[in-house]
Amino acid sequence: MKIVRIDKIIFTNKQKIPWDDVFRYAKQYEGTRIVVREYDDEITFNHTSASEFASSVYSKGLKGAVAKAKANLVQVIPELIEYASNRRWTENKDEKHSKDANRGWYRYDVRFEISVMAPETNEQKWNQYIGTLIVRINDKGLFFYDVVNIKKETRTPGES
Repeated sequence: MKIVRIDKIIFTNKQKIPWDDVFRYAKQYEGTRIVVREYDDEITFNHTSASEFASSVYSKGLKGAVAKAKANLVQVIPELIEYASNRRWTENKDEKHSKDANRGWYRYDVRFEISVMAPETNEQKWNQYIGTLIVRINDKGLFFYDVVNIKKETRTPGES
């Protein structure tokens, strides 16, 4: 699975993420359609996608490096979708999504890395993360919903 690289850190604070700014950044993707290479799934970033990404209970509850990573992930959403893998389907069990996800959900695995400066050497290094891309399925198609379950990788790249 390809690791998507986030070169530029535009949201630098780990303690107080400006989720309204993340939302405004994500709005630029509205109407964009991205194909998942592995499955030829065409996923649309629609008018509710930015709001869910930046305003979800999951996003608002994040702290520290994971919050900073998700906020900066907004810069590479199209590439993240393009290289998603390990698609799995689940049925919709939540009444509030009975219309917008009436055909269920796809979950994909995603990997990304974010640039950090090593404090002791002031050299650039990369922290790797894994997460789950959530996509709504309804009669009109596939729609980006969120990226959740973001976790920093603890193993060294190349280890099994």
